[in-house]
Order: sequence, then structure tokens, then C-alpha cells
Amino acid sequence: MQNVTQKPRRFPRLTVGVLALSMLVAAPFAQAADAVTVQLDWIVRANHAMFFVAKDKGYFKDADIDVSAIRKGTGSTDALRLVATGSAQFGFADLPTLQVARAQKVPAVALVAVNQHSPLAVISVKARKPITKPADLKDFNFGVHPSGSTYIFLKAFLAANGMRLADMKQSTVAPPYESYLVMGRVDAVPGYIDAEVPELESKTGGPGSLSILQGSDFGYKAYGSGMFTSEKLIADNPGLVQRFTTAYMKAFKDVIENPKEAVDIIVKLNPEFKGKEDVLSKQLDADIKHTFFSDYTKQHGIGAISAEQWKQTADTLLEQEVLPKGASTTEGYDNKFVQAANALRR
Repeated sequence: MQNVTQKPRRFPRLTVGVLALSMLVAAPFAQAADAVTVQLDWIVRANHAMFFVAKDKGYFKDADIDVSAIRKGTGSTDALRLVATGSAQFGFADLPTLQVARAQKVPAVALVAVNQHSPLAVISVKARKPITKPADLKDFNFGVHPSGSTYIFLKAFLAANGMRLADMKQSTVAPPYESYLVMGRVDAVPGYIDAEVPELESKTGGPGSLSILQGSDFGYKAYGSGMFTSEKLIADNPGLVQRFTTAYMKAFKDVIENPKEAVDIIVKLNPEFKGKEDVLSKQLDADIKHTFFSDYTKQHGIGAISAEQWKQTADTLLEQEVLPKGASTTEGYDNKFVQAANALRR
């Protein structure tokens, strides 16, 4: 039998050249992560935890999103404007304020209703000016910051209870305006039970030291704060909006199921809050107990926006003349992204 030695197979030079060229050409087309900036409404608070948890645990990275900055803000009004103009891609703001901003031609769109019930309230120091009902506020000197979510809330809250801010004594204050309440320069301020209240209690004698009239208990039927984007980003890159929302909602579930971890992550990524873990924990506890959940979220998942409640929020603002006549009561949110995220039902 003839022994045949097999010669090594040689590829034509042209073939080898084509393979090498194809590898070089393909390399630049590897898809880079989408760069994203998040704009908060205020200094970091516990209800901002989802952004930090998603960043720290790699949920944004896994979704090919590079969150380069989570910027502190100066109020919902500014946050809405910055996202609408493209200075940031996603943000966090008071949703009734978003409705008012849209009536002023700011093209922001709500994606997630984090607070199913508004956490806004009228707050006083119990030892100085105790309140149990809206009528007790007569002759009070209110500390007001005449723009943003707390101002919109205060006007609507008073109107819902037969009063007008114009008939009240007012002191214009600069943020952080709650310090004026601590110092006794004003009798009451509007604020958030999941933000200002734990901070104020730490300075006024602890739990029970404040009188609190939560708006949702006295005729202010509205959503609280939530995550939003711009009309332009939804039109130009709906895939990014979906990936961001899905990562955010995964973090939202983690925040609810492990609030201590969420607080630890906030402090890890914002070391200036070291030592304020107790305040952050109380802020988050207030949301878990009072604002995150509703009958609607039991069926449709946390963060879901109900057409009925969105309209009810707008109707409340219209009735109290906070929204101008003719403003839409149905536009301004897009529920499909949170629905596709398979959110926790609770």
C-alpha cells in the first residue's frame, strides 16, 4: 500500500487577506454603551435609591447603559426643563408638577409613578403650632418657595379645603426652607413625609414632634414623584428607554425587598451622607408604608400609571386652578415601558 504524505493545506493569499480585513472592519462596529445622565429633583433622598442601586449592582451596565452622572437638582421644575432640553436623558420629579410643566410646553413624559399616593404634607412643630385639620392653619405664617412641587401642592391643598394661599401670610424662603421652621421664623411649611419629615424630626425632638397633614388625607388626590424622560428620546430611541426602565424597575424591586442594602448603596455612592443612614432609612420606610403601593400596583406592578388616577391628578389641579383651563388631563405619561419591565406586583 502506497504511503501518501498529506501536504499542509494552503489558503490563497487573497483569502487570508480578506479574513484579516473583515476582522479589522468589524472591530469598530462593536456597539458602545449608551451614555446617560440622570437629573434628580433635589439633593439625594431615599426615593432616589433605584438609580444608585441599578448603577452599583450593574443593572444599567448589563443593559448597555453607561450612567455617567446622577446629578443633584434644585427642584422638579428645573429637573423637568433640563431633561426636556436634552441636558439629561432621564430624571426624577413630582408628577403633578410635570403636568403643569406640560401645560407650559415642556415636553416631559412620565414613565414610572414611584409614589402612588402623594407624600406631600403641611408640617408644623407641634410644641409651637399644633394642627390636626386644615382649618387650624388660619392665621399661620407659611414658609413658601414660590416655584416647584411644594408650591403647586400648597395652593391645591388649601384650595381643596376652602382656603387660598393669597389670603395667608407668606414668607418667601430659600432652600433648605425647612430650616426656617426649625428656627421658628415660620409656622408651617409644605414638605415630603419621605424627605423633610425624618430630617425635621431629628432636629425638633424626634418622632411625634411634628404635626403633619398629609395631602392625600385632606382632598389632595394626586400622584407623587416618579421617573421621567423626554418626548424626543422616546421618539428617537425607544430601545434605550425600555432598557433603562427595565433596569430601574429591577432596582425598584430590590429597594423594596432590601431597604437596608439600598441605604448602604446610597451612602457608598454619596459618601457625604455617611452618618445619615437613620434619616435615609426613615425616608424609605415612610414610602414603603404609605406611598409605593396601591390597588393598581397589585394588579399591574409597582410604578404603573393608571389612566384613571392620572386624570384624577390633573382634575385636582384643574379644580384648584393650578392647571390652566383647557390643559390635557390624559397626556403626559407612557405606561408601556413599565408594563414591559415585568414589575413586582404588590
